[in-house]
Amino acid sequence: MALARNRRGSSEFNYWPGFVDALSTLVLAIVFLLSIFLVVQFYLSQEVTGKDKALEQLTAKLAQLNDLLSLEKLGKLNLDEQLSQMRAGLSAAESERDRIKGLYDGLAGAGSDAAGRNTELNKALDSEKQLSARALAQVEVLNQQISALRRQLAALEEALEASEKRDKESQGRIVDLGQRLNVALAQRVQELSRYRSEFFGRLRAILGNRPDIRVVGDRFVFQSEVFFDAGQALLLPEGRAELDKVASALTELDKQIPSEIAWVMRVDGHTDSRPILNSPLFKSNWELSSARAISVVQYLISLGVPAQRLVAAGFAENQPLDTAQTEEAYKRNRRIELKLTER
Repeated sequence: MALARNRRGSSEFNYWPGFVDALSTLVLAIVFLLSIFLVVQFYLSQEVTGKDKALEQLTAKLAQLNDLLSLEKLGKLNLDEQLSQMRAGLSAAESERDRIKGLYDGLAGAGSDAAGRNTELNKALDSEKQLSARALAQVEVLNQQISALRRQLAALEEALEASEKRDKESQGRIVDLGQRLNVALAQRVQELSRYRSEFFGRLRAILGNRPDIRVVGDRFVFQSEVFFDAGQALLLPEGRAELDKVASALTELDKQIPSEIAWVMRVDGHTDSRPILNSPLFKSNWELSSARAISVVQYLISLGVPAQRLVAAGFAENQPLDTAQTEEAYKRNRRIELKLTER
């Protein structure tokens, strides 16, 4: 019965190949969709984890069968020893019988005692033969069980090899999907970089060559004095006018960039290293920088820029452009930065 249950368990386990084929077909159909692609990669990882668990279960079952086989071999050895002892006893009994028969032939005058002794020895001999026959039957049963265990062990080894082969195929698919994902991501980054360059070029042309507006790497840097009074987060009219130009460029950019490219405009607020003193609104530079970034984002949203394309972040004094302790350095560090980046 145990062997039958193991065979049924092995046949039920074969649903994996069909599942892997269906999943591979689904992945190839939607490989260009990044978010669905990540979900497929996750499920492939789950499948590999399930195969590892099945492999561990098969290994544990194999160890149990090896232990059972060792016990059966030990029992067979014990029975073989018992059989050898019985055969030795049988040989001794037969020798004794032959000796008694010789005495019987030589001492015909003592017939009754010799006949009784011969009968007892014959009974003992028959008993020994019966024991020997039972031992041989047990040995035959054990041999059949060992053969069945060897067949089951071979089947488990075949299943293990098939599982390892499927695992290697899954690993190969994961590597291939990872490479395709990297290529897709690189293409998206290149597209976003192209749109970022076009946007910054258009924004530079709109804003003009003002000394308080600079381009630092991939960011537009506005001095805080353009937008806010000292220690305040309320937008000034001059700052609103500059943000009107930025909002117009952002609105046009949102129409041009394909919807499958996830991008946002991050608005970063920065302060100088001097702490805020006697401010009822802001307890630290963290709150001031964050409030200024939020004010810029809220104003851009009011101009029609999609809210999902904007992010507000406050950095306080922790990312200075100039580490000097001068008024000019403080002025450079008090700034609002606009950065077009991936979401």
